[in-house]
Amino acid sequence: MADLHIRINRDGGGIAGQIAAELRESIRGGRLTPGTRLPATRDLATDLQVSRGVVVEAYEQLVAEGFLVSRVGVGTQVTPKAAARPVTRASPRPEPARPGAPVCAPYYGHRPTSPDLSHFPRERWLAAVRHVLTTVPSEALDYGDPGGVPELREELAGYLRRVRAADVRPENLVIVGGVAQGLSLVLHVLSRKGPLQLAVEDPTSHRQAPLLRRAGAHLVPVPVDEEGLDVRRLSGDAVLVTPAHQYPTGVVLSPPRRAALMEWAYAGDRTILEDDYDAEFRFDRDPVGCLQGLAPDRVILSGSVSKAMAPGLRLGWLAAPPDLAEAVRRARGELDLGSPVIEQYALAHFLRTGGYDKHLRRMRREYRRRRDALVRALAEELPEIRVKGIEAGLHVYLELPDGWDELKTTRAAQELGLSTEPVGPMRDSPGPAAVVVGFARLPAHKAFEAVRGLKVRMSGQKVD
Repeated sequence: MADLHIRINRDGGGIAGQIAAELRESIRGGRLTPGTRLPATRDLATDLQVSRGVVVEAYEQLVAEGFLVSRVGVGTQVTPKAAARPVTRASPRPEPARPGAPVCAPYYGHRPTSPDLSHFPRERWLAAVRHVLTTVPSEALDYGDPGGVPELREELAGYLRRVRAADVRPENLVIVGGVAQGLSLVLHVLSRKGPLQLAVEDPTSHRQAPLLRRAGAHLVPVPVDEEGLDVRRLSGDAVLVTPAHQYPTGVVLSPPRRAALMEWAYAGDRTILEDDYDAEFRFDRDPVGCLQGLAPDRVILSGSVSKAMAPGLRLGWLAAPPDLAEAVRRARGELDLGSPVIEQYALAHFLRTGGYDKHLRRMRREYRRRRDALVRALAEELPEIRVKGIEAGLHVYLELPDGWDELKTTRAAQELGLSTEPVGPMRDSPGPAAVVVGFARLPAHKAFEAVRGLKVRMSGQKVD
C-alpha cells in the first residue's frame, strides 16, 4: 500500500471533497500510477486524523468517477484506465467566472441534475448484458433498424403505458441517445417546413438553448410561475415543456394549465414537445400522467434513463405520432444509423425482469431521504433561504435572502462539495436571486455539515 501526501485545509470545510480532489490530482498527474493500492480507509483516516466515514466518502466518489476500483479481498486501487486520462494541473475548485457568465459545476459531468452513480445497479446490469451476449443471435449485432431494436420498443411501450399513462405503441417509439439527441432530431424534422418558432420555459437550463438553436429553432421565452408555464403568453409553432418537474424552479404544470395547453395546440395545429424530466422521482405523491397520454396526436414525449440510472448510458426514447415517428426514424438513420444494440437489448431485459422498477423504488427512497435531510438542515441553519418547488427530482430551487449574491453563493457551495448553479443565467426576464442545489450525491448525514459550512462562508459575503 502506498503512503499518500494529502494536504487538508481543516478550516475550509468539505474534508471528503478535499481528499478526493488531492487523490484525483495525484492520479491525473501520474504520482499515483495504475494499479497502485491505496491505504485502507481506517488507516488513512488515522493518518489524516479524520473520521473513517470522511475517507469512505472520498473513495466512493472516486470509484464512481472511475479513478479508483474497489474489490473485496483486494482493497482499493487506482484503476488501470487511469493512465489514459489527460494529465492536467487544473485546480479542483472552479475558476472565477466572467461577469454575467454561468458558474458551472467543478467537474464536467457533475451537475445538480446528476444522479448518484455509486448506486448504479452494476451486478444486475452485468447480468442483463451477460444474458444478451449468450442469447441474442449473431445477426442481431448487424446494422439494425435506426428506430431501435423491436424488443426494447416493445418493453418501453408497455412500461410507458403502465407507469406514465402514455398512449404509445412500439411502432411509435424511436430509440435515441438521450433526450438531447431526441429533441435535436425532432426539431430538425419540424424545421424542414420552414423557420420554427419554439416557445421555451423561462427560466430554463442554459445548456439547452444552444442545442435547440443549432437544431434550427428560434426560441421564444415564456414565463414560468407557481403553476408552471404561463400558457396565456404562448406564441410560436411549437412549445417545449417539462410538466412533471420543471428545471430549475421545481414546479409542476397545474391541471388548468394542462387543459389550456391542449387547447392551444389543437387550435393552431401546433406541436407540444414534452420532456418527461424527473417524472420517476416524485416523493410527496404519485406522479401525474404524461401529457402525451391526453393528446398523442399533438404531443411528442421524450425520456431517458439518464436520471434513473446513468447519463453515460446514452439511452433515451421518443414517442411521436406515426408520421412524425417515421420521419424521425429516417433522420436517425441519416445521422448515425442508430444506437448501440447490446445496450438496447440489455435495457429490454432489465425492464422485462423487473430490475428497472426495483432500482427506481430503491433510489426513490434514498433520494427522498437526502432531500429531506437537506431541506431540514436549511430550515434549521439558514431559515432565511426559501425552498421552492415540489418534493421531487434530484435538485432543490433556493430563493436567496436579500443581499445574497448568486455567484458568490454558488462558489461557496461548490467549494463545500455541493453541486450548485446560479439561476440568473437561465433567465430571459429578471427574477429573484436564486440557486439550484443537487442533493442526489449528498449523503443525508452530510447535509447539516454542508449547510453549516455555507452559513459560515456567506456570513461575510453579503452585498448591499
